[in-house]
Amino acid sequence: MLADTSTAWSTACQDWPARLLAGRTLVPDLPLFEEEAARALRVFNRLRMPDVIGKPTMLDAGTNWLHPIVAALFGAYDAATNRRMLREVFLLVPKKNSKSSGAAAIMVTVMILNRRPEAEALLIAPTKKIADIAFKQAWGIIQADPELAKLFHPQKHIRTITHRRTGATLEIKAADTDVITGGKATYTFIDETHVFAKKSNAADIFVEIRGALAARPDGFLMQATTQSKEPPAGVFKAELATARKVRDGELNRPLLPVLYELPDALAENDGWKDRANWGLVNPNLGRSVDPEYLADELQKAEEEGAEALALLASQHFNVEIGLRYRTDGWIGGKYWEGAADTSITLAAVIQRCDVAVVGVDGGGLDDLLGLGVIGRCRTTKDWLAWHHAWAHDDVFERRKDIIVNLRDFEQEGTLTVAKSPTQDIDDVCEIIAQLDAAGILAEKWAVGLDQVGIPTMVDALSGIGVAGERVAAVPQGFRLNGAILGAERKLKDGTLWHEGSRMMAWVVGNAKVEQRGSAILITKQAAGRAKIDPLIGLFNAVQLMSRNPEAKRRSPYETRGVRVVG
Repeated sequence: MLADTSTAWSTACQDWPARLLAGRTLVPDLPLFEEEAARALRVFNRLRMPDVIGKPTMLDAGTNWLHPIVAALFGAYDAATNRRMLREVFLLVPKKNSKSSGAAAIMVTVMILNRRPEAEALLIAPTKKIADIAFKQAWGIIQADPELAKLFHPQKHIRTITHRRTGATLEIKAADTDVITGGKATYTFIDETHVFAKKSNAADIFVEIRGALAARPDGFLMQATTQSKEPPAGVFKAELATARKVRDGELNRPLLPVLYELPDALAENDGWKDRANWGLVNPNLGRSVDPEYLADELQKAEEEGAEALALLASQHFNVEIGLRYRTDGWIGGKYWEGAADTSITLAAVIQRCDVAVVGVDGGGLDDLLGLGVIGRCRTTKDWLAWHHAWAHDDVFERRKDIIVNLRDFEQEGTLTVAKSPTQDIDDVCEIIAQLDAAGILAEKWAVGLDQVGIPTMVDALSGIGVAGERVAAVPQGFRLNGAILGAERKLKDGTLWHEGSRMMAWVVGNAKVEQRGSAILITKQAAGRAKIDPLIGLFNAVQLMSRNPEAKRRSPYETRGVRVVG
């Protein structure tokens, strides 16, 4: 990354809501090298779309909204110093807005304009199928122009296109099947970052790509993506957050953020359902995006329920998905985000509460150990919940599909990776000992465990003096129904608060409900490979706090000292 980005090249666009509402470009005014920008636009606009009737040029196909992005990307190149002033572009745009077609056209454009001998260009598609389509699109663009067809050589079996004169190559890879490294690429385009970011080594690949740019100041990294179909996580969450901060003027980076997303007020109040707002985030509405198709899809999604609405909102309107769109999820999830209080810490529970209970769940080596602490506030009598989780290295080896999430939570500080076989149990006992030493751990039913129990946990608790009737076996399955219903009611009526961690939002989002007779079940079997242990820990604690426990009685001399009479 460039260490010295002048104010003139700042890509902050703090008036983006007004621009969006006015239908203006989200690319701010920049001191472009006009000759480079104009040259790139001439090339880009003359390219033909091979999969559209009549094979219109990019100019005639109605991709005008891409012009400011193309102009900024190529117009940021200083031919005198072979340095690109803007090294990255992050484009967030819904499906069907010629994103993939634009990607192929941009990469063909850079292959034509590239000055570096033997340069490597890389287009990363989310799946093998889309990679095949992307290659077909790029090669189709070239074949549509007889002069370009002479200039390039295709190798379809490895999805590679080579410039016959410069030796530069465009290689198209699939994120889900191909081995991807970015160590030598001068130009990289990532299509659907939210899918690519699920690769366990995605963070390392981003480091490689950016490392390559340090040695190739003429290069660039461009990302074009829709919103994630689930709450953003891992690398995608980080990349999106950085782009938003640059857009909002909180960071100054050589990155151009172009984010077609509704302002929060519209997104949170289902403003995306209003047909009048569709064109705000779909810049190609009426061309490659058919408004009647969106209307039909919205009607179907309304009939199918919240999950279908969430998918439609994320993919066609760039609405960031939270907990409230789950249909098979725990109804408490609907109120979870509204019950967040970031002031709640373990220390705050100790300071503010008169009594506390602890729920523990999980603990297998390929599982999480989940902890839920609930304290009863001295003044309001509200319940204050705090959570933590532990994972052994076995989880990372056997549950690769959630590694990205777990690393996020480790960074957040809500998940600890155990460095020894007993660290999780030792840490839980230390937390319980803190509560006991503060005089707020319940005198009876203080710690709730799965009825099957964790033998080593029971032994460890005995070692810190928490034993007998202070340790309760909490029946699971349908017998936990009361705690589940009680928790969701208290979340709704505003008497249960939690720390608002991303880890617990993910866990609550993983919870799936099964109806068994008159009872509802939230089980690990229903959640599948996703993790819900800290939530079950919370339910175990709810079960104990529902018994209206009292703190262990302490001698008055422990708190006020010895009174001398005389």
